[in-house]
Amino acid sequence: MALDITPGAPLTDPALVAALRDDLAAAGYGVAGVEEVLGAVAADALHREEPVPALRATGAAADDVVAALVRTFLLGVAVPRRTLERALPTLGIDGAERLGLVETDGDQVRARVDLRPYTAVDGGGEVDWWIASDLGELATGQALRTDHVLGVGGASTTLAQVTVRDDRDHVLDLGTGCGIQALHASRHSRRVVGTDISRRALAFARFNAALAGVGLDLREGSMLDPVADERFDLVVSNPPFVITPRTPGMPSYEYRDGGRAGDAIVRELVEGVGAVLAPGGVAQLLGNWEVRRGEQWHERVGSWLDASGLDGWVVQRELQDPAQYAETWIRDGGTTPDRDRAAWAVRYGQWLDDFASRDVEGIGFGFVTLRKPLGAPTLRRLEEVTGTVRQPLGPALAASLAAHDWLSMSDDDLADQRLVVAPDVTEERYLTPGDPDPQVVLLRQGGGFGRAVQAGTALAGFVGVCDGELTVGQIVSALGALLEVGAEAVAADVLPSARGLIRDGLLLPAD
Repeated sequence: MALDITPGAPLTDPALVAALRDDLAAAGYGVAGVEEVLGAVAADALHREEPVPALRATGAAADDVVAALVRTFLLGVAVPRRTLERALPTLGIDGAERLGLVETDGDQVRARVDLRPYTAVDGGGEVDWWIASDLGELATGQALRTDHVLGVGGASTTLAQVTVRDDRDHVLDLGTGCGIQALHASRHSRRVVGTDISRRALAFARFNAALAGVGLDLREGSMLDPVADERFDLVVSNPPFVITPRTPGMPSYEYRDGGRAGDAIVRELVEGVGAVLAPGGVAQLLGNWEVRRGEQWHERVGSWLDASGLDGWVVQRELQDPAQYAETWIRDGGTTPDRDRAAWAVRYGQWLDDFASRDVEGIGFGFVTLRKPLGAPTLRRLEEVTGTVRQPLGPALAASLAAHDWLSMSDDDLADQRLVVAPDVTEERYLTPGDPDPQVVLLRQGGGFGRAVQAGTALAGFVGVCDGELTVGQIVSALGALLEVGAEAVAADVLPSARGLIRDGLLLPAD
């Protein structure tokens, strides 16, 4: 069988990959094993991109095979050949070199790729993989190459955790990168297609899939071009959404820069992804969007939803000003004021000029959930949630979409339903000392978005009786008599809020 050889990327040789898998498993090179060798302090520091404590911890455990793998593949340290041979007895150093994982210099071996354990947590139970990507700045001490293949970062973890995980037949991972979203999708899908404009990224994705024992259909091409004639039940995408100035001399990184001006690539994806969605299919993506002078963030993104013809739910998680945004992404590319003050100043100015040319006052970050309706769109929701959410969020998003559909009934039909309070909901009452009646009643959600809903007297009473015994109509009638305002008044007050509680998972259908 001919092997796909891509310069600067690992080789997917099935026999050698299988030997590597066996060696990594036998060594105990997993998330727990790494943290045990490093200790809590060094592990936390490494998550902050500070290697010194990890270098000290692994140096003191030089004979430990996990320590040898950490020093090699996470820290980028040259290790003696005999040390790494003990960690990879089946594959051997020659096999690791043939795979493109290491290079040798006499008796010293140095990693050519980052290879780290990863525990997938996505609502479908946990599974352990190893993920290869390009070495980062921490290991190389150099700025990233423009065709850098990113490993598992904060954005990709976020997308994995917010993706709905019910069974799907045909899934697309658009902009697959190292393949992490495609691997997650393979756990609940019959077939997964991964696309990317980067041939090196596809080579890493192919290697990671083989190491995980997963089959993926990987294709080279831009955006939706490689799948224009196909339809998918689920599309996931961590697209190259970073808003980068299109000015001479500004480096463009394939993993983050989509080659469009401003936030056009996210707009194009939101407006165009419906073309490859099957009826009822869902698309979920991360993105940045510009907030321009004189407009609210939801106005711009809302216009994209309207143009898409899809059900849409956008959650903004963060808002940065142009200076904060520029600093984040200039540093991400490896330029810092300490390393190169002149280049830092030039790029900083180019970023600010680019935003000023479009009157951009802020840049939002969040996630978008889209669904192809069977008829006209019925869901248009744009909200800002900046507090802590309970990950994985995918099950809560899926439940909310299902609740939205369930709530398509009339108020008369809703009156015949029985509801129960979700098991993670608690009630908080705030009283002035000596006052028998609470001034504020909060219904607080323990999971999902962790929402807190302020309830008036009627709504608090309504929720308190939702134990599945009485229908909504019976509860409303009883409250109307108790409060001496009549059932119609209570229904007008309570039912819109009750619908919101059902939609957000604080109340559940009893059946």
